[in-house]
Amino acid sequence: MQQRKLGSRKLGSQGLTVSALGLGCMGMSQHYGVGDDVESIATLHRALELGVNFFDTAEVYGPYHNEELLGKALKGKRDQAVIATKFGFDLSGKDRLGGVNSRPEHVLKTADECLQRLGTDYIDLFYQHRVDPNVPIEDTVGAMAQLVKQGKVRYLGLSEAGAQTIRRAHAVHPISVLQSEYSLWERNLEPEIIPLLRELGIGLVPYCPLGRGFLTGKAPRLEATSESDFRREDPRFQGENYDRNLQLVEQVSAVAESKGATPAQVALAWVLQKGEDIAPIPGTKRRKYLEENVLAASVTLTTQELAQLDAIGDTGQVAGPRYTAGRMKMIDR
Repeated sequence: MQQRKLGSRKLGSQGLTVSALGLGCMGMSQHYGVGDDVESIATLHRALELGVNFFDTAEVYGPYHNEELLGKALKGKRDQAVIATKFGFDLSGKDRLGGVNSRPEHVLKTADECLQRLGTDYIDLFYQHRVDPNVPIEDTVGAMAQLVKQGKVRYLGLSEAGAQTIRRAHAVHPISVLQSEYSLWERNLEPEIIPLLRELGIGLVPYCPLGRGFLTGKAPRLEATSESDFRREDPRFQGENYDRNLQLVEQVSAVAESKGATPAQVALAWVLQKGEDIAPIPGTKRRKYLEENVLAASVTLTTQELAQLDAIGDTGQVAGPRYTAGRMKMIDR
């Protein structure tokens, strides 16, 4: 496969430009086994070398450790990076996660704390991590807009917000990006959300574009994962669901084999070809997987291949919901 330049994407109408493929940093600090800060920092540095400049983190990842790790890695390299971080959880409880909190005073306080941990004086993209049903979105975005005026934040984003919330938020201050799960097998955005984003001129940043690793063809059975692995709670990795979903991955693998690519590269190429206003953020904490993912930009899928892959997610073949019932309650739709 001949490697092509990664290229860039414009997200929103306010001037935000990022590498076509970003890097989700969460797994460097939680959910996917034991972290390795040395390898994680090497992965972040390698990303910059490969043209990846869009890094996604959040205060809740760790908590706090992930922002600190990213800040350490980007010391002396800040001008090469586009940093996205997220607020919106209440981390004051005994278990450090006491629900959501998007009250204006909390937004302003959290932004200052994020800046300190990241070791920077501005955040490129500041997201509300989850919609707070107890706080009008107008109040939350009003506080976020203050941060833009103060120069602490450049662009605003929402995560897993529904159509009504997006419209109301955008009316207060331009929203540049929606971050939401979107992949070959998670297509809930297509009927309503993606058309709305394009109507309003808002970019899309898909997280989990590799289905939490399932679409790579290398996803382990749950019994082979560590006790701390988030996928132990994922319905799509459970029992019969795992076996049924493995059959879907075989279809991705077949396309990949015909193109001399990996299943991960094909799954990412599918997302990349869904629009120039889309910049996925596959997560990894290892250089070898980062390098594999970046090559997805060199894969071009034909119309026939796209249609074949589309069928995986639009015919009800996927077994199991994307989250447990409790986590789905935090999704604003």
